Amino acid sequence: MALTSTFEAAKKAVLDIQALSQEQINDTLLKLSARTAERCDEILAANKKDLEKMDENNPLYDRLKLTKERIYSIADDITNVASLPSPVGEVLSEIERPNRMQIRKIRVPFGVIGVIYEARPNVSFDVFSLCFKSANICILKGGSDAHNSNCAIVALIKDVLAENNINPDAVTLLPAEREATAELLNAKGYVDLLIPRGGKSLIKFVNENARIPVIETGAGICHTYFDKYGDLEKGRNIILNAKTRRVSVCNALDCLVIHSARLDSLAALCEPLAEKNVIIYADPQAHDALTGKYPKELLQKADENSFGTEFLDYKMAIKTIDSFNEALEHINKYTSQHSESIVTENEKRANIFTNKIDAACVYWNVSTAFTDGAQFGFGAEIGISTQKMHARGPMALPELTTYKYIITGNGQTRK
Repeated sequence: MALTSTFEAAKKAVLDIQALSQEQINDTLLKLSARTAERCDEILAANKKDLEKMDENNPLYDRLKLTKERIYSIADDITNVASLPSPVGEVLSEIERPNRMQIRKIRVPFGVIGVIYEARPNVSFDVFSLCFKSANICILKGGSDAHNSNCAIVALIKDVLAENNINPDAVTLLPAEREATAELLNAKGYVDLLIPRGGKSLIKFVNENARIPVIETGAGICHTYFDKYGDLEKGRNIILNAKTRRVSVCNALDCLVIHSARLDSLAALCEPLAEKNVIIYADPQAHDALTGKYPKELLQKADENSFGTEFLDYKMAIKTIDSFNEALEHINKYTSQHSESIVTENEKRANIFTNKIDAACVYWNVSTAFTDGAQFGFGAEIGISTQKMHARGPMALPELTTYKYIITGNGQTRK
């Protein structure tokens, strides 16, 4: 499979997109938002073809599924992105040297951004709207599970671009075959940045094989620590929401860590989970505390694989600890550096937790479900970065830019 001409077309489109005014970009995004809602049935028909090929019990099914409500929400997100200020051209710093040479550091687009993602067709809209708003070109490599949906979405986007006399190579959907992934990983000289969105195995594969810069996103092994000083009602609500709001997303709760002094509260904390048929993998102390108080068919004994696992399902591990420091050690050992939370009324402990836990997003008395670009007020997101270089946490418009220095003077030369 030779995709060189595809990559060349994307590279050539960079100057066309960067020549657009913000008015043109915003107007196009608003038209795309309207057209997305208008062609909802068409998108749903394509999505249905993908859904028919997947087992409904597959944890990825919910990620793959589009509904009228979700498509309208996507359209609203596109409108929201259009309303946001563009970071391009922002002056980050400005200094004047003793020789009167002026140095400005300004935000500029990356150029061509490649995104590899699994069965999440909504990502096609999110990536395009954010890349287009920040004057970047996007190359999409979606999973085969969502190929019909992605084809319909990208065809819609290209129609809107063409109708507005904008180079349709601003967005490209690569073939579903794995060979296309290999070519994208090696598109040195064409693709400026690669962002994988998916599970641990996908991110590991991309990191080990890419020849272009990569930002890690996606994999979320999320903990909530119910402290000795935790409020029971807050804990119940936070744990339920973090675990069951949407089990297939990266900010869903995977492990409840509980102080042994609060084991008498464990049954009450887990009671709402039983109504959602959440399977619990409990360590010996937690298992004893839940026996007879949590449905027998949903209660299992934890093993060495229960911790450090991203379940993406109605499943959760429980780890009992005997000290606050032990909680910090357990979480930092198994975290994917995505999202971690503490439930406590002890401000000192909360401050230590937020300082000591090494994750992109650390919460105090809040559900990890809020790790999301829209929830942070960023409009939308291209992914949740779990690394420390360049970007960390929800990646939105500013994270899709790099910077350059512009130096001006009046004939200065260096001795």
